Amino acid sequence: MKKLGIIALALFIQNVSAQTNRFVYQVTMKPDAENKTDIKTENAYLDISPEKSVFYSENRIKRDSIMQKAFQGGGGRGSINRDQMEGLRTNINYSVEKDKTNQKTYFKDRIGRDLYSYEEDRPLNWKIESETRKIGEYKVQKAETDFGGRKWTAWFTTDLPYQDGPYKFGGLPGLIVKVEDDKGDYSFDLMKNYKIAEFPTLNQFGNTLKVKRGDYLKQQQKFKTDPMSFMNQSGGGITAPMRIGGGRGPGGGGNQNPADMRKRMEERVKEEAKKNSNPIELQ
Repeated sequence: MKKLGIIALALFIQNVSAQTNRFVYQVTMKPDAENKTDIKTENAYLDISPEKSVFYSENRIKRDSIMQKAFQGGGGRGSINRDQMEGLRTNINYSVEKDKTNQKTYFKDRIGRDLYSYEEDRPLNWKIESETRKIGEYKVQKAETDFGGRKWTAWFTTDLPYQDGPYKFGGLPGLIVKVEDDKGDYSFDLMKNYKIAEFPTLNQFGNTLKVKRGDYLKQQQKFKTDPMSFMNQSGGGITAPMRIGGGRGPGGGGNQNPADMRKRMEERVKEEAKKNSNPIELQ
């Protein structure tokens, strides 16, 4: 009996340690370089297991859930509540996965129909300071780094058994509780944490293309100047009308003339680019 008790305890400890922990960060952004009063705030999740961690938008997983239920119910896009989806728009369209085994960081973002994935090739070189303070219930220590054309200050804690952080940040001897750039354009603040059963599945529509970081940046710039070239499966010209928007009723988009579609798409992308002229990474 005693031996069985020891085995049960060992299995319990193993199960607890294998669980995934979710850390909820409040992300504050000023994405418009010409309008710093336009402040966007939303929550993002950092899910951590012994093997990996994934950082992504809370709104994204909620949108994915709504779309999945609609398609499973047989209603398709036409059955999706547009107002509900509009309320779940996100400025965090990317996800960041850190592989604990090989110590590599992977960034994923959608350009047009496809998902682009690259391995982050720039190491984070932290300068750990002696300064400490208290943030919420955690005792934290200061660290600084230059990354992506910004100077960042992080506050990490050793009160939690994780060496990780939001976005691409990590590599400190503790969990990052807060990190912000010196211009006050971007900040990530830990709000709460709890355990979850497993990693949720993020919908991966389209193809996943593995590229170098430099190639991703080139494709991103190309999309801003010629978005319609990314909406063609063959990569050639538009040979048939495509449908924009959901549903076939009034306001649902319907089949449209390729020239009109191109104009609308280019106008929308230019407007989005203007609103996102102050990205988290400047270089």
